Formats: sequence, C-alpha cells, structure tokens
Amino acid sequence: MNIKYFHDTDTLLITFNNNEIVETKDLNDNVVYEIDKSGQLVAITIEHAKQIVQIDNFSYQIIADDNLPLAA
Repeated sequence: MNIKYFHDTDTLLITFNNNEIVETKDLNDNVVYEIDKSGQLVAITIEHAKQIVQIDNFSYQIIADDNLPLAA
C-alpha cells in the first residue's frame, strides 16, 4: 500500500496494489476509485482532501493476531 498527498492540489492518492486498472468510478464529486479486472479495489483518489479527511493527523496501527507470529 502506498499513500501520497499532493499539497499543491490538495489531493490524496491511496494505492492498494499495482494491479492493472480497468475501470474508474466516481463515488461522489471528490472521490474516485479504480478497480481491476476482477473487481478488486486498486486505488482511491480524494480531491480537496483537507476538507474531507484529517490528512494532518495520519496514523495507522497493526493489530497482532494472537494466532500468528509477529513479523520481524
């Protein structure tokens, strides 16, 4: 997964994989998503990102599965 923020255009691009994009769809006026040939999500683009998401406060957590060993 790759997340890019373009400050000059206030655009957030979240890419989930490198699959070939076969279709682009509008979710609404500010959000576009792209899917591959099997219908899997490839990327999401958010225009006017500062108005829609809290881009200045980005964080993530990996929650360990008790049944799986932690990766090094």
